[in-house]
Amino acid sequence: MTTDTPNRADQLQRAQKHLQAGEFAIGLKVAQALLADVADDTDALYLATVAARYLKDYDTADRYLALLHQASPEYGRAWQEAGHLARAKNQPAMALEAYRRATRFNPALEASWRAQAELLDGTGQSANRDAALTQADRLKSMPRELLAATNHLHEGRLLRAEEFCRHFLRQNPKHVEAMRLLAQIGIKLGILDDAEFLLDSAKEFDPDNIQIRLDYIDALRRRQKFAESKSEAEALYARDPQNPLFQSHLAIESMQTGEFERAFELFDQVLTAIPNDPATLTSRGHALKTTGDTGKAIASYQAAFTAKPDHGDAYYALANLKTYQFDKTQIAAMRTQVARTDLAFMDRVHFSFALGKAYEDAGDYEQSFQFYDEGNTLKRRQTRYDADAMQSELQRQAEFCTSGLFAKHQGAGCPAPDPIFILGLPRAGSTLLEQILASHSQVDGTLELPNILALAHRLRGRKAGEALYPGILHDLTADRLAKMGQDFIDNTRIHRQGAPFFIDKMPNNFRHIGLIKLILPNAKIIDARRDPMDCCFSGFKQLFAEGQEFTYGLEEIGRYYSDYTALMEHWDAVLPGQILRVQHEDVLDDLDGQVRRMLDYLGLPFEEACVNFHKNKRAVRTASSEQVRQPINRSGVAAWKPFEPWLDPLKQALA
Repeated sequence: MTTDTPNRADQLQRAQKHLQAGEFAIGLKVAQALLADVADDTDALYLATVAARYLKDYDTADRYLALLHQASPEYGRAWQEAGHLARAKNQPAMALEAYRRATRFNPALEASWRAQAELLDGTGQSANRDAALTQADRLKSMPRELLAATNHLHEGRLLRAEEFCRHFLRQNPKHVEAMRLLAQIGIKLGILDDAEFLLDSAKEFDPDNIQIRLDYIDALRRRQKFAESKSEAEALYARDPQNPLFQSHLAIESMQTGEFERAFELFDQVLTAIPNDPATLTSRGHALKTTGDTGKAIASYQAAFTAKPDHGDAYYALANLKTYQFDKTQIAAMRTQVARTDLAFMDRVHFSFALGKAYEDAGDYEQSFQFYDEGNTLKRRQTRYDADAMQSELQRQAEFCTSGLFAKHQGAGCPAPDPIFILGLPRAGSTLLEQILASHSQVDGTLELPNILALAHRLRGRKAGEALYPGILHDLTADRLAKMGQDFIDNTRIHRQGAPFFIDKMPNNFRHIGLIKLILPNAKIIDARRDPMDCCFSGFKQLFAEGQEFTYGLEEIGRYYSDYTALMEHWDAVLPGQILRVQHEDVLDDLDGQVRRMLDYLGLPFEEACVNFHKNKRAVRTASSEQVRQPINRSGVAAWKPFEPWLDPLKQALA
């Protein structure tokens, strides 16, 4: 991990200047001094690798490169350097593969594209050579600011990428590639409404640009505007109904709108054109899982990794069913894959979590923990989650969202009573509570809706380097609070089926209960709570799609749980009686009593269907989908106990 102190920055710049001047031995010594202080500093590792290669000290270069790959597995320039090193050692096949990886992780690396073209020359692969050369020439002709922005984007420096891109767009406001690039940056930053606007505008300027249209579909889906994203996918499909790419996108969008039969027809069309395509087989498995057809989902996942043995996504999808157990042959096959040095980063992550589950089911808890820990370590390095920053963010909520704030805005907001927010930590039993309440005739289950998080992001802004939110809540007018609440009701209507009440199950909404109660004072809030060791270790074992970066470390998730409970105590104090806490273990012990308690809080009559929630055939999209289709059981209680020898960091963080 790179530590950006001024002294380190100066030292890194000094090392770079030595390399640029051809003083490779001096540059290497400066980089080594930096690594003596921070061993996994990616910038210093990169400079050390380059210096050692120029010094023809290939063993040292290999050693630093291995550490660099370990510290940052998807760093494109590291793979470009691996290509340069392999060429220096006269290993053209290894060099070609390294350059290909480099451009996969950072498509703005002109040198890697050009090197591919050179290595492919004379091999009979003229089409691949020409494609690489075209990419290299395109990058060479790209405006320098956009090229810099693209590099910053793919190397994780999002704010720098945004700065370059916005500066270029001020001079070239209709440049569609710049608009597309800024939209990509916005998606990475979670500013989805801006990304949607940019891509919608770019589409108008260049309606035949297929990549912009595909990006626009992606932005709409991320905003959970599923009807619009499906409409856009339909338009692409109508252009060329035989195109497997368009068929696949329309299948995925049809899934989002609940048109599963259409999705299955389209998946079959793709598989007719591209038999045994692992990505399509895996997507089809997800659709089958969502609709409750577990047997066919398993068969589809198995077909995916039969076609591509290193397709870790399919193995993890089986593990994520929670009810599937791997046999010895499948475990051996996964072990073979993780032993490879060239396994793709996310495949390694998927295999690590899948093997963790496989060995847990087999009762080999030490092996299981080792694989769970490896998967989490990889993800933690990728996400660079900052527990101190999160703690500060949650403390700011308590600092600004005081009793005085709610007294000041009493009577403001949108009076609609429709929303029921189920929040807390992931893996705390919230999907079970949602399934119970969505079985009631007056309640619609929806999804983990991003609307509150997006609103908080828009309010954040910046002034003199400080975020305006949540302090800005004190300055909002009654009209603006009412409009925000009404916008939430309007924008979430697409997910409802017509019942008077609906559930938003986004767990991270607990961070923004103050905002919720200001804009929707009559909304109901249920805090799903679970034994801390069970909850945290279950989160540690889960590979999340996005948004739960705090789970990828025992200390990190323990601290987050403690910070969450502290903030919930604050909400209880300033909003007395307005939040219902439901303990997962109480639901297991007394289902009927807890169902009645929740319905009384919501003001709804008792319905037997809520107790028989497992008979509800609704589509469930979370990791607990198979578990909530079974009657209440205690299989998850104290599941952390067999792993206790390795959980001291979690215990200490939970105090």
